[in-house]
Amino acid sequence: MREFVFSLNYSSECNALSSALDRYPDTRIRSISLHATTKSLWQVSHTTGPSESLDAIKDVFFESDYHTGCLSNENCGTTQDTQVLEHSDDTLIIYSYWERTPSCISIPHIALNHLGEGLFFKMRNVGTTCTWRIVHSKEGDVRGFFDELESNLCGDVDLNIERVTDASYPLDDDTNEELSPGQEEALRAAVEQGYYKVPRDADAADIAEQLNVPRSTLNYRLRRAETKLVHRYLDSHF
Repeated sequence: MREFVFSLNYSSECNALSSALDRYPDTRIRSISLHATTKSLWQVSHTTGPSESLDAIKDVFFESDYHTGCLSNENCGTTQDTQVLEHSDDTLIIYSYWERTPSCISIPHIALNHLGEGLFFKMRNVGTTCTWRIVHSKEGDVRGFFDELESNLCGDVDLNIERVTDASYPLDDDTNEELSPGQEEALRAAVEQGYYKVPRDADAADIAEQLNVPRSTLNYRLRRAETKLVHRYLDSHF
């Protein structure tokens, strides 16, 4: 098996999703599963972020003019079925299914054209950057895939090919990432203000006010930072 990873950097005005993620930089979207046939495409998307960002992301997925991996600049007339599978304070899981029309151009369908069936797709959105990983058999025309992809990108989308190699490992979970600037700032402020003392010298509302962010955003940043640090500790000691 072979794989390649590439990222697309969008302007915040390029589509509804990039605009929403630009407004909520702590939000992450990754595909739990993503499958394509010549006539359809369906996926389950897992979104994590502050509670105020999840409604905005849900609205984007329910808009008829947004489809994962779509490269068409106009409404291609596809029909879509979208369902919310889970919606909690910091998690949103959405199932989407849509049928392809003759004018539909998408990244998974370009991959089908050049690499054949049996493909494994992974996708993750962070801010205005969308990273794709495609695992395929050693047959297929990777150069042809990238040529067609580039020819269909809007002028304000930048393509960066990160690697083309033998298939290796699953995409890392968010817990293996470095702390984001917002998470580091929240954690540092929490330590300095005595949030982790027993008893506490400050609560989440005090720190959120100091950082001028909603309390829900502060809580989310602290939870994500704590999760990453705990996993990093356990990975290195057990």
